[in-house]
Amino acid sequence: MSTSKQSNELRALALSVLQPGFVGTEAPDWVLRAIADGLSSVVLFSRNIASPEQVARLTAQLRAENPSLIIAIDEEAGDVTRIESSTGSTRPGSFALGAVDDVALTEAVSRDLARELHAAGVSLDYAPSVDVNSNPDNPIIGVRSFGVEPDRVARHAAAWVRGLQSGGVAACAKHFPGHGDVAVDSHHGLPSYDADLDTIAAQALPPFRAALDAGVRAVMSGHLLVPAYDPHVPATLSSRILTGLLRGELGFDGLIVTDAIEMGAVTDRYGIDGATVRAISAGADAICVGGEHAGEDTFELLAGALADAVRTGGLTEDRLAEASRRVREFADWSIGLSRAVPVDPVSGDIGYAAARRAIRVSGPADAALPLPAAPHVVELVPSTNLAIGKETPWGVAVPLRERLPGTTFVRVHPQQLADRPAVLDEHALAPAAGRPLVVVVRDAARNKWMGKALADLTTARPDAVVVEMGLPDDSGTGAVRVFTHGATAASGVAAAEVLAGVPAR
Repeated sequence: MSTSKQSNELRALALSVLQPGFVGTEAPDWVLRAIADGLSSVVLFSRNIASPEQVARLTAQLRAENPSLIIAIDEEAGDVTRIESSTGSTRPGSFALGAVDDVALTEAVSRDLARELHAAGVSLDYAPSVDVNSNPDNPIIGVRSFGVEPDRVARHAAAWVRGLQSGGVAACAKHFPGHGDVAVDSHHGLPSYDADLDTIAAQALPPFRAALDAGVRAVMSGHLLVPAYDPHVPATLSSRILTGLLRGELGFDGLIVTDAIEMGAVTDRYGIDGATVRAISAGADAICVGGEHAGEDTFELLAGALADAVRTGGLTEDRLAEASRRVREFADWSIGLSRAVPVDPVSGDIGYAAARRAIRVSGPADAALPLPAAPHVVELVPSTNLAIGKETPWGVAVPLRERLPGTTFVRVHPQQLADRPAVLDEHALAPAAGRPLVVVVRDAARNKWMGKALADLTTARPDAVVVEMGLPDDSGTGAVRVFTHGATAASGVAAAEVLAGVPAR
């Protein structure tokens, strides 16, 4: 075989294991050329999405180059949404579904999401998150989890997988072997899950086993250190975890895809190219890249790094070929799954119905709700992790104003409070004089500045109604508390309906 032919074949193998993102609502020329050269997958983010019709045109453009192309999206139908990033998700997230604890409802919501993704041409969804959020200070999972108990997360993980795949879209269980008991955001640093083997088996692994039993064919690795299995490298780069635990102990024979390879947890130490090679060598089959590094230069760097690693002995060609084979097998299976389900673009309201069921109210609600007059709403705005789009709207004030005309509101950020401590008096309490006050928070127990601001507001106004759109807590702050279990658009509407006592006009 000629050197040129060998080089082309090696490049095709390298391209086949990459799942790059890109910028734009049309496919760039470099992506189309790469598909012709062997690229087997792409991943869509909110920057690629303008409307359902546009996404369908984009996926058709991509599949014109390869009908079996895997088109993935990171869509959890909760706080982490791409397909509805500009409006907020019309479905509640996983924590809300876990709070309702009706597996039939979870399955129906995920099937409804599949309907939308399938109509848009998506074949793989990087969801569900099957992490057990056992650490309340977890900065990266939180309401992305179905709950804090392994059995609850396990049954809803299975239901989500069944619903999504019955709608023609492949599911992906993440973040293996479990990202719920950490206190560091892996976008920026390396978290460590320091439990022993027995604890991991009882706490983190049951939801993954349940997802596998439900037929999931893709698992996403997490960028976290799990010393009980491997004290030296993160799970994404660990053969003990990917090959030994996931393949060997759990018997998984599907596609292992990495979490975004550009995240600091792996690149700070190994570089994006080094992390890519190490992940494939450890047993990963596909490299997700492009959340923050979407471009031809990074793509070519990684393709070149994989090919060079084979040439220099840092990666065996057999391992690269095995990964490529698994990608091809998954592509064939997922396209078959898609073709077996008719496209149904008709939207329902299952998401709003589910969000309403997830609402919980504590305190003397009968005396305070519905609100007797249009309120002043104060929304305390935290910084969110990179998984949550900064452009995605959330809150209660806007849907409440639609139901109670005359509602006013202010959004307060931590820096405003730091710069001007009187901002709460001037913009929160003063406008609420003589009328109801609603305070909206998001993980108040985990954000110290927010907890203090909430305490100050409810001390001044003990009759304030508090809406918590993150993880619920037992602080007792506020006369009446409304818990939505997530900050999606559907959750905001459901809370507004409770406050106003009337649906939208």
